Amino acid sequence: MHTETFELRTGSERFTDVTARVSEVVTRAGGRDGLCSVFLPHATAGVALFETGAGSEADLDATIDRLLPRDDRWRHAHGSPGHGADHVLPAWMAPSLTVPVVDGALALGTWQSIVVVDPNVDNPVRTVRVSLLT
Repeated sequence: MHTETFELRTGSERFTDVTARVSEVVTRAGGRDGLCSVFLPHATAGVALFETGAGSEADLDATIDRLLPRDDRWRHAHGSPGHGADHVLPAWMAPSLTVPVVDGALALGTWQSIVVVDPNVDNPVRTVRVSLLT
């Protein structure tokens, strides 16, 4: 298994496309077939496959705001207002995903991107762990 980590600064950006960086790790691993795991060791962020650049980010942003409003309803109540919602996000948007690798390349669909979803403004630096099992 080949594993690498990289840091990501999310700050005020909820969505960060990491497809290219994950692809670079797969390339360095040596061009084989296998499975690529992308994992965020954080309690308030998730990783997803979705289309970027065609309005999907705005749609997902609105959905997160509707399902997980940033108000005082949350029992987990430290940090910025509504921070408890950040801790609920990974129950719906997992902190990991697996993508097949074929001939040394991520076998993503035409419009799929690997995106870190991070609504937590209290922790702007994230670690992304990429592991390739061949």
